[in-house]
Amino acid sequence: MKLSEMSRDERSLLLYFESRAVDHGGLVDARRINDSDFKLAQGWDTQGFVSFGRLASEHLTTTSSHWCRLSQEAWELAHEERRARHLRLYEKRRWQTTEEKRNG
Repeated sequence: MKLSEMSRDERSLLLYFESRAVDHGGLVDARRINDSDFKLAQGWDTQGFVSFGRLASEHLTTTSSHWCRLSQEAWELAHEERRARHLRLYEKRRWQTTEEKRNG
């Protein structure tokens, strides 16, 4: 899979899973994903791109009902997309650093 071949929704879901993997040990807040995200995640699970599933009932919480684990390929694409997103946002910034202001 190539980042350039992924839709905006696919890239967004990948970054959501990456953030949940890093910040929450892979626990997914299913309230934050919609039906098409679920279908996409299930397809990725079948392909081995991102492992995705439901938590055992005794581990369900009000905020976590699913889990994810990224493959090496998914980690690499998530990193690539995070850097690309930074560049897109940085290029559109409406603020200046103090150095830029001084050199104005």
